[in-house]
Amino acid sequence: MAAAIPLYKPLVTDEVEQIDQGARYILEHVGINVLDNACLDMLGEAGAEVDRPNQMVKFRPDWLDSALAQAPSSFVLHSRDGYNDIHLGEGKVHFTNGGRVFHFRDGRTGQYRYTMLRHVARTAALVQNLDYIRFYMIACQAHTVKREVYHLNDFFHSFNNTTKHVMGGCDNLEGARQVWELAGFIAGGEEQLRRKPFLSIVVNPISPLTMESNMLNVLRFCCTHGIPVACDPSPMAGATSPVTLAGTLAQMHAEALACAAISQVFSPGAKVLYGAVPTVMDMRKMDVTMGSIEMAMMNAAAVQLAGLYKLPIFGTAGVTESKISDVQTGSEKSMSSLLVAMAGADCIHLAAGMLDSANSISYAQYVIDNEIIGTIHRVLSGIRVDQGTLALDVIGEVGAGGNYVMHDHTIEYMMDEFFYPQLAVRSSYDVWEEQGRPDMLSRSKEVVQRVLAKSKGGVLGPDLVSRIRKTFPGIQNAQ
Repeated sequence: MAAAIPLYKPLVTDEVEQIDQGARYILEHVGINVLDNACLDMLGEAGAEVDRPNQMVKFRPDWLDSALAQAPSSFVLHSRDGYNDIHLGEGKVHFTNGGRVFHFRDGRTGQYRYTMLRHVARTAALVQNLDYIRFYMIACQAHTVKREVYHLNDFFHSFNNTTKHVMGGCDNLEGARQVWELAGFIAGGEEQLRRKPFLSIVVNPISPLTMESNMLNVLRFCCTHGIPVACDPSPMAGATSPVTLAGTLAQMHAEALACAAISQVFSPGAKVLYGAVPTVMDMRKMDVTMGSIEMAMMNAAAVQLAGLYKLPIFGTAGVTESKISDVQTGSEKSMSSLLVAMAGADCIHLAAGMLDSANSISYAQYVIDNEIIGTIHRVLSGIRVDQGTLALDVIGEVGAGGNYVMHDHTIEYMMDEFFYPQLAVRSSYDVWEEQGRPDMLSRSKEVVQRVLAKSKGGVLGPDLVSRIRKTFPGIQNAQ
C-alpha cells in the first residue's frame, strides 16, 4: 500500500498551534492593509472590522472561522481531455512547473535570452509529454507582446499546446476577463467552463500584510466566475517578514488565511488554494535564496498549517540557486521537492524547469526534473507488504543457491516494484563508453528535441484555432 502521508513534519503539534495562534493574533490586532474601497465595503458589510481611513481590516476569531468554514476542502483542477484531472484534498501530491520568468537558458549556446511566446508554447508542449508534471503553469512572460494582450496570448498558446490543466497569473481585471472569454470559447460556452474549469489563476498578496486593488479585483472575478484561485503570499525572511522561520510562517499564515477568508466573502464556496511561497534572504550579501533548505522546511510546515483548516495547499519546492543544470541544481531541487512532498502538499509548484532562483527556465531542466519527481513518487508509494510481495512460497521454491531471474513471480512484479529512470546512467563503464558517455543532461536534451519535433501544430485543431483568431484578433503567433 502507499506510504502514510505525511512522512515528514517539521513542527510538533504544539508548535503548529503556536504559529496558528500567532497568525490569528496578527489578523485580529494588526490587520491587513486592503487597498480597494469596494472590497473594504464588502468586508464591512460582511462583518469584518474595517478602518476605512487607514484601509485596514481586522479579523475577529469567530468571523474568521465562519468565513474559512465555507471554503471547500477538496475540489478538482480539471484538464480538457479528462485524463489529467487533479483531485485536491484527497491526500495525493501533484507537481507542476514554475511561472512568469523573464529569461530562458539556451541549451545549445548556454546563453540567457529574453523569453518569447515560443517559449510559452514549447514549455506547454513539454509538460504535455512529461508524465510526472501533472499540470502546466504558464512558464514565462513574452517580451514582444503588448501588455494589454499578453495574458490572452499566454493562455492561448498554453491551451494550444497542452490538454492538461493550465494555471497562470493575471495582473489586472481586464486580463482575467480576456482569459475567461477565451477559455469559455474553447469550452463551448461559459456554463460548460463553470462546470469544469480547466484553468486557474494565481494571485499574490504583498508581504507584509497588504492586498492591492488589482489583485483583489482579479480574486473577486475568479471567485464569482468559478475559477479556482491560488492565493500565494511570498514573505522573504529578513526582508519582508521576520528573519526567524517561525515569525515568517506566522505572517505568511495570516496572509494566506486572510486571502482565503476574503475569497469566501466574494463568493461562498469559492475554490481557493492556501498558497505558500516563503523564502529567505542570505543576509551576508542580501541575496534572495529560493533554493535554500529553510524554504523547503517552511513549505513543509505550511502543509501542517493549511491542514488545520482543511484547505488544499499550493506549496513551493524544486528551486535552485544554480544558473546551470549542475550538481548544485540536482542537490537543491531533490532535497526540497522530497521534503515538501513527504509533508503531503496537494500541489508543489516551481518544481520543474527552473534555474537561477526561479528567474529562468531551461527545456532540459524540465525533463530532468520530471525524472526527479518520478523518483519522489516512488518514495511516496512506499513498500507494499502482502502475501504476494513477501514471496515466501517463491523463496521456498527457489531455495538455497538458486536464482529468481526467470521466475514467474519476477515477471509479475518487476515493472511495478521498481522505478526505472530514463535519464540516469545505469550501465557498466564499458557500455557507457560505447554509448558516447551520456549523462542526464545530454539525454534530457535528446528528449526535448523529440518532444518538440512531434508537437508542432498544437492540440486545438486548425478549425478551432482559426475561429479563435477571428474572435480574438489580439492573439499573435508564437515567434
